[in-house]
Amino acid sequence: MSAATITTSAVGTLRAWRRYAQGPLRLAGPLLLIVAIPVADWFLPPDIHLAHLLVVAVAVTAVGSGPRATALIGVLAVLALVSAGLERRTLTTESVLVELAALLAVCVFLVLFTRLRDRRERELVRVRSVSDAAQRVVLRPLPKQAGPVTLASHYRSAEADTAVGGDLYAAARIPGCTRLLIGDVRGKGLSSISDTAIVLGAFRAAAHRRIPLPELVAYIEDAVRWGLSEFSEPDEDAAERFVTAAVMDIPDDEPVVHLISCGHPPPLLLRGRTRSALALTVPEPSPPLGLGVWPAGVDCAESAGGCYTPATFPFEYGHRLVLYTDGVTEARNADGDFYPFAERATAWADQAPAPLVEQLAADVRAYTGGRLNDDMAMVVLQRDRTAS
Repeated sequence: MSAATITTSAVGTLRAWRRYAQGPLRLAGPLLLIVAIPVADWFLPPDIHLAHLLVVAVAVTAVGSGPRATALIGVLAVLALVSAGLERRTLTTESVLVELAALLAVCVFLVLFTRLRDRRERELVRVRSVSDAAQRVVLRPLPKQAGPVTLASHYRSAEADTAVGGDLYAAARIPGCTRLLIGDVRGKGLSSISDTAIVLGAFRAAAHRRIPLPELVAYIEDAVRWGLSEFSEPDEDAAERFVTAAVMDIPDDEPVVHLISCGHPPPLLLRGRTRSALALTVPEPSPPLGLGVWPAGVDCAESAGGCYTPATFPFEYGHRLVLYTDGVTEARNADGDFYPFAERATAWADQAPAPLVEQLAADVRAYTGGRLNDDMAMVVLQRDRTAS
């Protein structure tokens, strides 16, 4: 067993103690030690002395309790040591005085430690609550139902303890249609949240308008280009920042999906009855948002979406559409092999959206051993019915 494994196990044990040993139960063990050690000392030979073990009671209390409980156990431990010294008539000997001084020093240190630790934990709780609230505003949860479409999503940031990073998704309803966006900002984790917010803000501002899909994407492109250049650092190259995205319309009364891909991985269409999958690769993909790589003299923002050509694919009753980012397909196992996304998704093609997305997410975690080098986002859609 490696040192890292031992340390991880010890940390897990200490956290479990703090979580489950609540109230007086936390002090039962230390109090038992404080009583047992002087009693044991009474029956042991004069050359065997256990009173120095009283420091264990204080240390155990500090692990699971706050400064007040630690100070209480510390005082009782000192009294127990004094009691043991009186019993043996060795209280004034050099050995016992050194033990007493050491115990007092350790008690003072542990009380200060627990006070600083508890203050730090309270600060972290406040920071985390603010961070979680801000992240929920940026990446709002998708609705479970949007017209005749059922939705389920999964998101995991590459950085621990963060709820949003460089991957994004959003949905909007307009009369007779459901609009969806999935994207991937260049970069990952907290450093890419500003670019994520720009893209989502642009989509939410325009998606509810009754404008054609190409005009919607042109609006997002214009907003992203402005936002990336406006909020770039002086020494940062805005041309190196871009966003891959797939934007789609799903009409209520027609079993199709209209898709514009801006350099994003193609969605996967699953047909559960036949357990088959089809990658929806558009014949005329557009460049990623923010790059503005178009023929000279062409401004897509001014051409009313003329630079964007949607592709139409069948999306019939019972079919499922899996949207994802490259954090899924580029996840690797210990041997460096890419995650076989299409193969695994096809195997579970008959599952409903929520179980399917959770099954895929759990499978990616198992495949990579829990190690993600990039943000990961997935959205599963299912057409439940055709509106009359």
